[in-house]
Amino acid sequence: MTQTRQLFGTDGIRGVAGEFPLTCDSVYWIGRALGHDLARVNAKARVVIGQDTRVSSRWIADRFLQGLASVGVETRSAGVITTPGVAFLARSQGFDAGVVISASHNPWTDNGIKIFSGDGYKLPDARELAIEKEIFALLQADAAPAPDSTPEIATLPGEEGLRHAYVHWLAGAVSTDLSRLRVAVDCANGAAAAEAPELFGALKINTTFLHSAPDGENINENCGALHPETVARFVAEGRFDVGVTFDGDADRALFCDANGRVVNGDAVLLLAAREMQSRGTLANATVVATTMSNMGLELALKRSSIKMLRANVGDKYVLEEMQRVGATLGGEQSGHILFRDGEATTGDGLLTALRVLEIMARTGKPLADLVGDLKVFPQTIRNVRVQKKIPFTQVPAVQAAITAAEGELADDGRVVVRYSGTEALARVMIEAESKEQMDRLAESIVGSIQSALGA
Repeated sequence: MTQTRQLFGTDGIRGVAGEFPLTCDSVYWIGRALGHDLARVNAKARVVIGQDTRVSSRWIADRFLQGLASVGVETRSAGVITTPGVAFLARSQGFDAGVVISASHNPWTDNGIKIFSGDGYKLPDARELAIEKEIFALLQADAAPAPDSTPEIATLPGEEGLRHAYVHWLAGAVSTDLSRLRVAVDCANGAAAAEAPELFGALKINTTFLHSAPDGENINENCGALHPETVARFVAEGRFDVGVTFDGDADRALFCDANGRVVNGDAVLLLAAREMQSRGTLANATVVATTMSNMGLELALKRSSIKMLRANVGDKYVLEEMQRVGATLGGEQSGHILFRDGEATTGDGLLTALRVLEIMARTGKPLADLVGDLKVFPQTIRNVRVQKKIPFTQVPAVQAAITAAEGELADDGRVVVRYSGTEALARVMIEAESKEQMDRLAESIVGSIQSALGA
């Protein structure tokens, strides 16, 4: 029987800052457990750490590094930097691991710990489980608080040279003149605020920045990829060619066209797939999406003789499927896009933005035209807060509602019901040919979940 992880979700460890597993003590032991894991392979292990702009990120990062230092791991800090920035530094500068303190799109009160291996990839589930076992062993072996006599470690402001190296790598991959584009960029008051201005400035892109003044508590607040309508309204009211919006740690990006219409990750996959196919870099004429990607994307890709495969939700699972089938493009509707025709090893919002801008500049076409034939099936995603994540097959009323919806839709729609990997939520996704049918079936499943499992 496969063991399930209790701390690690689909994107690292995440929770409310100050509460387990993100207390001052537990963060120390998590750092120490990772240190032990690394030291087994390399007695002189080196780790690079970065963080987002949450007020809690600093003390969590500092405490985590104290845990690493307690077992002799050498550490360096990039300060505030995007999640893919840490992945880049881990693989390009010979570190044994990269650590990011961030809760991505979650509210400022939450935080998290993401870990990359030295090759820049997120840790596989099996290795996370092994580290998790050590964390619990350390917690149980030492019921007393974690030692507070460890040396003071300051992760902020971090080394500018590390951040510059990441920006330089991104800028160096652009071979098209982007200076004629007028772009509005929403930094979500998050990590992108540290690198996006330098990057867009280096490429001489005519850019207006929004929400780029983080104060520790305004990350993702009515802005960023969680609220793409914010940049869309701004673009619709001004003279811009495109709007870009990042989430809190900038590993994903969403867009809007010049008319203020939101363009999500499905549409980005479509335009990127066609462009890569034209250049001969779309390996096996295959794109890897997820169970949440719209049926309209699958049909549009098929018209271009491109096959679409579906992976579980989570960019690490998209990447695993890409590696399995040898694909060079994959991603999620939420804006995590993975380009494997270059050196990137994880979703990167800044890289995605540059790729979209390059396609617009090279073709001379507005974003609306590039994705204009994507006919989106009516889709709804409903979130239901739950007390426990019991498999739906073990809850007869819920399974009956799911089965009934699947039977009614047959080949004319889709039903995906799953638990969030980072929150106590069940997510119900319905696609149907009509909005009425979609809403009715979604309400039936949501109601059954609320009755049986609701918090």
